[in-house]
Amino acid sequence: MPALICGSLAFDTITMFPGRFAQQILPEQIHILNVSFLVPTLKREFGGCAGNIAYTHQQLGGTPVVMATLGADGDGYLQRLRDWGVSTSLVKRIDESYTAQAIIITDQDNNQITAFHPGAMQFAQRTAVPPRGDLTLAIVAPDGRDAMIEHAQQLHEAGIPFIFDPGQGLPMFDGAELRRFVEQASWVAVNDYEARMLCDRTGLSLEQLSRSHLRGLFVTLGADGCEVWEQGQVRRVPGVAATAIVDPTGCGDAFRGALLYGLERDWPLARCAELGNRVGALKIACAGPQNHRIDRAALGL
Repeated sequence: MPALICGSLAFDTITMFPGRFAQQILPEQIHILNVSFLVPTLKREFGGCAGNIAYTHQQLGGTPVVMATLGADGDGYLQRLRDWGVSTSLVKRIDESYTAQAIIITDQDNNQITAFHPGAMQFAQRTAVPPRGDLTLAIVAPDGRDAMIEHAQQLHEAGIPFIFDPGQGLPMFDGAELRRFVEQASWVAVNDYEARMLCDRTGLSLEQLSRSHLRGLFVTLGADGCEVWEQGQVRRVPGVAATAIVDPTGCGDAFRGALLYGLERDWPLARCAELGNRVGALKIACAGPQNHRIDRAALGL
């Protein structure tokens, strides 16, 4: 069962700050903020939400179909996807642009500051959801603003159920636009910060959002696990202790890759979240968003 993954492909430059942002940023001086963080370690990784989600989904045994854009510097990424055996028929190359790039600083408390250059992602709307009868599930993950709007509309019109995953792209949309996304989606997946922003902008509580046509609403809570909302009722799915805390980059995407896998198989939502929590714990113990290994047998799959 192929799953369509709409979102970004990006290169992540990941650095670690061996201190706390809170100790370097003076709240009373925010209006003249001028800080510098010494980052002794630096790695460049393959990233982007679509790539990260597809990586976990494929490792779990899913069949991801990535719909995204790469720039003139994206040949290595395209070959990487092909090496996994992932369909790249919907990956478009934009020769006049660079591939999207994220520069991420993580402090010792796993807080992150990210600078993001969208690059080729700004042209993702040039590719439309294809008229394929074998696509039974999709996710609209962070991407170019126009692409997210158009792909959600196209999936809705095609009758393909999808997860709305606004992520760090949520601030691009006003309340009316976010309400429209929710109306079109079958599920919503956000972290706790994004959940508060979603409620603030739509004027609706999580309870109200879930008391609708939505089949479920997932709110990830980091190490504390996940809240699963169904028809106004919430269930807390406990987190899974990681063997090590190395790098949180891509943990949310790993969770979403697991969600897709479980939803494809009509699992109860709590079971989907349980798998997501377990995969997230595997991811955080590994540097980079696409380097963790999944033992399907150990997960009971």
